[in-house]
Amino acid sequence: MANAFQERKLRGMFTAIDADGDGYLREDDFRALVARWRRLSAAGPGTELGARVETLLMGWWAALLEVGDANGDGGVDMSELLALVDKLPTMVASVTATADTVFEAVDANGDGRISADEHRRLVETWNGRPADVAGVFELLDLNGDGHLSREEFATLWRQFWISADPAAPGNVLCGRLPA
Repeated sequence: MANAFQERKLRGMFTAIDADGDGYLREDDFRALVARWRRLSAAGPGTELGARVETLLMGWWAALLEVGDANGDGGVDMSELLALVDKLPTMVASVTATADTVFEAVDANGDGRISADEHRRLVETWNGRPADVAGVFELLDLNGDGHLSREEFATLWRQFWISADPAAPGNVLCGRLPA
């Protein structure tokens, strides 16, 4: 069962995905998320990566609906989302595969690493709006070399989705946590 910290962390993500703000995640919310990701040049319409991003996000919607839509209404509320999140520690390979696709979409210049500016675009794409990320990248850059490698990113991604440890740096990968 998700602890209070995980619930707070994931509430921010829930709010970001809930495009219409009705308190439920629905297929239209995930379609809006796909549209936001398609604005990134590497994942634009007609690209192979864009198709992978869409397949990935809609696949997570299908998994969420299957596990979380307990009452069959076609919507998933926050408590239903937490039912899927509780299963993520047993789905590390799927979570890591998600990280790989997201990494490729965010790596705008294709240099195999994510810069602070590319990270800002990741946060703004997930949240659907500009975000203050001052000081966040420095927390994420685990080896202090000024960028996130694919391996660093995968570690941070797993921490964001799975970790119950408030000190894990991956908790801020998708932006500052809501108060």
